[in-house]
Amino acid sequence: MTRHTLVMASFLMETHVMGAGPTGCMVALALAHQNQRVVLFDPQNSKALAARSRAYAITHSSRRLMQRLGVWDELRKDLVAFEQLDLRDLAAGRQVLFVSDDLAEKNRGHHGIGWILDHRPLMTALLQRLQESALVQLHLGGEAAPIPSPDSLVIAADGPSSPTRESWGIGCWQHRYRQGCLTAKVVLRGVQANQACELFRPEGPLAVLPLGNDHFQVVWSAPMQRCQDRSALPPSEFLDQLAGILPQGIDPDLLLDQPKAFPQQWMLARRLSRGRGVLVGEAGHRCHPVGGQGLNLCWRDVDVLVKSVQKGGTAKRIAARYGRQRWIDLILVGTATDLLVRCFSNRIGLLVVFRRIALQLLKQSRGLRQVSLRAMTDGPLQIGQALPD
Repeated sequence: MTRHTLVMASFLMETHVMGAGPTGCMVALALAHQNQRVVLFDPQNSKALAARSRAYAITHSSRRLMQRLGVWDELRKDLVAFEQLDLRDLAAGRQVLFVSDDLAEKNRGHHGIGWILDHRPLMTALLQRLQESALVQLHLGGEAAPIPSPDSLVIAADGPSSPTRESWGIGCWQHRYRQGCLTAKVVLRGVQANQACELFRPEGPLAVLPLGNDHFQVVWSAPMQRCQDRSALPPSEFLDQLAGILPQGIDPDLLLDQPKAFPQQWMLARRLSRGRGVLVGEAGHRCHPVGGQGLNLCWRDVDVLVKSVQKGGTAKRIAARYGRQRWIDLILVGTATDLLVRCFSNRIGLLVVFRRIALQLLKQSRGLRQVSLRAMTDGPLQIGQALPD
């Protein structure tokens, strides 16, 4: 068999994706874009898959993937750019404002430090593209999917409780935080429409993400029982509690959805591949939501997997290559988010002094802001490219 024939054979390999959330759909679309035949399975139907009330922070690493797959322009009307990131440590009394000029040079022409994208239009666009693709078979809503052939690549993208991962016998390292996470969409006054906020508070970080006009998503970390209690409050009492912890000048006017409380955990699978199977997204890892790294980290899985497919080889070789290449990024992001939460969610005197000094240096040094922003927007492996000339 000639080398050309081997390459063509790899392009005709069939891939089975288990799980059709944002990461499962993205990996299916990316592989179809590489002329792979894809079978996508999920027990939920398309309506249920698109029905979640949440929003995602989209960074430049995800923006590049979306552009390559042709969905960026399709979703531009739904992407809400923020050109400022307001970072505050309320216990230390320090504030740092990141602006577009703090981005790496190659990212400055895209009119945003990042973007906020609602779940529904994202899933609607991805599922429509997949339905239109001749290379993708959708088996949603409990419809039985064909059994993968012995030479198929199998991708588990079925979430943190992944039954596929469990069936492969892959264990996890994990730590459940005492903090939970509460999400809610609200109308706020006193926040610029092009600004996102990350507020570090002793009970946990609070993110305020713009959704357009005066609508914002609040991602509120606190002890899990408090999150559950707050999610059950009447709207007026919930808004009163939120007003009590927001900085002066920011006022909530209206609750737009039912607040939801979730547990938070750090989790990393003990291996990311087994045989011809790979773990992508939250089937393989989870981190604290501080800094909005979750979906972007999952979509960097997709990027690395596609590059592994492009290099060719059997499904086992592709899976093993992907498994080796993802470790550093996952460990760095998981460690960084964990340290941020542990360091900033307290009033310990020495740590407050350290934070005050660190944030003052960050405020005064554009070089440090560039390095920090590059790690947040492109991933920590890209830090070296952010260093000023």
